[in-house]
Amino acid sequence: MRRNNYPYQPLNQHPSGPHPASHDALEAENEQAAEELKQKIGALKSLTIDIGNEVRYQDKLLRGIDDDMDRTSGFLGNAMTRVVRLAKQGGGARQMCYMFLFILVVFLILWITLKFK
Repeated sequence: MRRNNYPYQPLNQHPSGPHPASHDALEAENEQAAEELKQKIGALKSLTIDIGNEVRYQDKLLRGIDDDMDRTSGFLGNAMTRVVRLAKQGGGARQMCYMFLFILVVFLILWITLKFK
């Protein structure tokens, strides 16, 4: 498959056969094409190595996020268990009211902080 932007131009062949000068020109052209190909392969190898390093780094980050989410899920499950246990105990209505007011104040402070930042 020949590309349009490749500067290859076939040499004119004489009916008597190729001349030694044209053979040398073809050899030089083949060497030049081989050198260009070697440079392109080197660039592709370097790019492939960089992509592999980036994939390993991103995989490490994703595993860390997964571990963090598992821990957070455990903490949230424990907190919900305590809240349910607190609600089932006597006098929990007053404690739930205090907790609701505390959460409301925290969200109000966060909203004000973010609004005027």
